[in-house]
Amino acid sequence: MSLVPVLDDDEMKPEARAVINEIRDVRQTDFVNNFWRVLANDPAALKRTWGSLREVMGPGTLDPLTKELIYIAVSIANGCEYCIRSHTAAARARGMSEAQMMELQSVVAMASETNRLAIGLQVPVDDVFKGLPPAPASSGD
Repeated sequence: MSLVPVLDDDEMKPEARAVINEIRDVRQTDFVNNFWRVLANDPAALKRTWGSLREVMGPGTLDPLTKELIYIAVSIANGCEYCIRSHTAAARARGMSEAQMMELQSVVAMASETNRLAIGLQVPVDDVFKGLPPAPASSGD
C-alpha cells in the first residue's frame, strides 16, 4: 500500500492535474500510472520529475529501447519492482524480445556478481582504467 494516496484526477490540485494532462498528451493515452498519481500529492515534485524524465528519456544519442534497457537494469540493481515492471512494459512496446530480456537479466546478474567480488576483495583499479599512464615495470628489486 502506498504511503500517500493514489489520487484520482478529481482529487488533484489544479497544478498536478495540468501535469497529468500533459502526460496523457505526450504519451497519447488516457492511462496515467500510479507512479504519477502518487507524485500528484506534491505537484512541484510531480512537475520536476516529469520534466526530468521527459528530458532524459527523450531523443538523444541512445535509442529509446537502449534507454529502457538501462532503466530496467538500474531498477533491478535498486530492487524497484514498480520500475522493473513499468519499464519492461515500455521496452516491450519498443520492440524488446524475450531473448533480449533474458540476456539483459544475465548481464545484470553477472555485473552484480563481479561487482560484489571486486568490492569484497578490494581489487585496486588499474591505472589504465583511470586514464593514467601504466606504472613502470618492476626492476626486479
